[in-house]
Amino acid sequence: MQAKQQKTTLARTGEVDKSWYIVDADERILGRLAVKIAMILMGKHRPDYTQHVDTGDFVIVTNAEKIKISGKKADNKTYDYYTYYSGGHKYVSYADMMKRKPETVITEAVRRMLPKNRIGRQMLTKLKVYRGNEHPHSAQQPTENELLN
Repeated sequence: MQAKQQKTTLARTGEVDKSWYIVDADERILGRLAVKIAMILMGKHRPDYTQHVDTGDFVIVTNAEKIKISGKKADNKTYDYYTYYSGGHKYVSYADMMKRKPETVITEAVRRMLPKNRIGRQMLTKLKVYRGNEHPHSAQQPTENELLN
């Protein structure tokens, strides 16, 4: 007599219910927070995680300007970009980036932890980062997630 085998269920595009989560970045370490956000954006916290389907949820990050990094990274870390002109390889220090665009610091940390393909770019659109405490997504009724704490 054989035991009854269980079927593996795979998520399908369009059938996944997306939730909204909110996290306060005040006094949080950048890398540790980015790992948790990337896991939720990919959907690895869900039992129906499927690698080739975007099963992740939306994440709202507030107080981006109050994020912390450890060690001497505040002095040594740089962000680079290319302007597509000759000699257009530019560098911006972490301190300058935090003054101008602190949202980009969190977005770049999370982007580098996501898959480097079409679905990874789609996952990154579900990340909403805001400088202050206010955000325009109150209609989605975001909740706190135990993984983000």
